[in-house]
Amino acid sequence: MKMDQYISQLLYRYQCVTVPGFGAFLTEIQSAQLHENSNSFYPPKKLVSFNSYLKNNDGLLANHISQSEKISYEVAVTIIENQVATWKSKLHDFGAIALKNVGEISLNAENNLVFVPYEQINYLTQSFGLTAYVSPVIKREVAKHVEEVSQEKETISLVLEKSNSKNYLKYVAVFVVSAGLLSAGGFFGDRYYQNKIQEETLAVQTKVQNKVNQKIQEATFFINNPLPNVTLAVDNKKNYHVVAGVYQKEFYANKLFTDLEQLGYSPKRLSPNKFGMFPVLYESYSSYTEAQNALLKVQKEHNPEAWLMIKEL
Repeated sequence: MKMDQYISQLLYRYQCVTVPGFGAFLTEIQSAQLHENSNSFYPPKKLVSFNSYLKNNDGLLANHISQSEKISYEVAVTIIENQVATWKSKLHDFGAIALKNVGEISLNAENNLVFVPYEQINYLTQSFGLTAYVSPVIKREVAKHVEEVSQEKETISLVLEKSNSKNYLKYVAVFVVSAGLLSAGGFFGDRYYQNKIQEETLAVQTKVQNKVNQKIQEATFFINNPLPNVTLAVDNKKNYHVVAGVYQKEFYANKLFTDLEQLGYSPKRLSPNKFGMFPVLYESYSSYTEAQNALLKVQKEHNPEAWLMIKEL
């Protein structure tokens, strides 16, 4: 049986494929890359990594083999155990094993597993048909110019409250009539009327100017189209979960839940998954970094076989 073939099939659909008793293959989406030095473009892809500490059976691989080979779940679990024993034997004898379309696993000087993924297959289905592309260098003429950057903004119109201008006209009319009458007196050379003209002129000008200043101070401005309010939405979803165990029988899941509570944890029980198994969580987190730190702490202090599940609940 080609176990690497079934692992490769599952990597297209899932972020974590666990081989019970051996380790888990994890995927992480990498954005498109542009290497300016070589003018090379690389499409988005899934990066495959390996974690030898995730060994619990989550049922995914066994159920996939059971359905593909049309055998029972128990027989599929036995086949996986035999395959894992074979891999460990080859690692001990030859120091490395190769999984087709997945990668190569070897033992280093500290007797730890080292995984090197194969990059000829992109497991991100959204990038199907996209390949790496090298663009030829384009030579352009460099022209020095100054660009005036203008940012179009919403116009705010100001409406000035209308004021009655008839009051100013009557003062102007008084000024004109008074000037006419006093000018007639001046024709006869009367000094008194000349002084009167100057006094009346100054009085009318002062009164009109005071009225204008008062109306300007009382003017009211209205904004017809104020700027809209801006609201920000914050995503607080917790899609990263530290898993304590997954059981076929609810009795064992309840027992683990009670044990974790007694140890001071705040565990969570999830409803059965599509394989009818019962997961139990230590805690859920909103970021991968926070969840990874919590996982390392749990593995060190309580359960070395705890693992990380990335899923929107």
